[in-house]
Amino acid sequence: MDGWQFGPAQELRRAFILDDTKLGPIHWYHRGKSAAVVMSVDDIFPGTSQSAYEAGGDLEKGALGRLLWLLERHPQLQLTLFVTPDWRRISPVADRIWQHVPWLCDRMYLARVLPKGTMDIRKHPDFVAVLNAMPRTEVALHGLAHVNFGYPVSVEFEHRDREMCAGMLTEAMQIFEEAGLRYVRGLQPPGWSCSPALLYGCRDVGIEWIMSARDVRTPISKDARTAMSGLSGVSMLFPERIAECLLHISTNFQATSAPERAFDILDAGGVLSIKAHITKNVPGHTHLDGVDDLYMNYLDRLFADIEERYGDTIDWTTLGSLATSLSTSASTPPPERKSPQSATDRAA
Repeated sequence: MDGWQFGPAQELRRAFILDDTKLGPIHWYHRGKSAAVVMSVDDIFPGTSQSAYEAGGDLEKGALGRLLWLLERHPQLQLTLFVTPDWRRISPVADRIWQHVPWLCDRMYLARVLPKGTMDIRKHPDFVAVLNAMPRTEVALHGLAHVNFGYPVSVEFEHRDREMCAGMLTEAMQIFEEAGLRYVRGLQPPGWSCSPALLYGCRDVGIEWIMSARDVRTPISKDARTAMSGLSGVSMLFPERIAECLLHISTNFQATSAPERAFDILDAGGVLSIKAHITKNVPGHTHLDGVDDLYMNYLDRLFADIEERYGDTIDWTTLGSLATSLSTSASTPPPERKSPQSATDRAA
């Protein structure tokens, strides 16, 4: 989303990132596969067309139906859905006069929010049942409530310490478990924000992989590193172990990307990591990668072209499956490796 909304990502301490000589990008795939394709969708919760916006709550008749259509069209495609257990944010735009009041602006919600528990997935069993029944689909964490005190309003883990991050992740997983929603231990932090405290919190609660960088602009090369949303300086094409037992996978393609970018990533042997948001329009903002008919038709054609060009040399997989397959593989850091630096979110 827009840079003015989310602000800079947290700096990651060099000591944390480089505390193990085995860290770095992993250039490895299943035997016989030259590259991989993954697709993930953010902001999924039980909001319906009768709510502020539909985010999966209309089930097969809504945006989830478009994803099911794409899955049916391409039997090799697999999806990772990032679900928020108790979504509360109504608008990503700060709309209260208190945002201009020092001290107070950092201690209250600046955007409109739902009462706690309104979208708690434990109250929406039909929603959970549909997610569990979707073919070739896994669910991972997308925060707890997707809202934050102060500004930026959506960057939920911003300015939280290690204990608070771990507690929020634990609560999120508990909601999933009590709702009966099957999930994998991966995280897309809201707003792409990834601080050292969050990474430590992830390790404390057993999160195995994280997706906290998006770059759909930097030219493609095997040593390309992210310089757009969230973490800067991590591999743009390859999974990267950024801490012991914690893998990072970047996003490098969305609705505004040309097909040639996808082919260049696959030709380089990388992971084509496609991003979408379940909603197209929310109060005050339009997602350029929103799940609408136009984007689904574009991906339908793109996937057909990939199938024709590359045949069975491509590993179509989920983020969780990819992380699991790499969990015991050796990493191969490039000759010169830079520590991730902070970057202002400048997403298209």
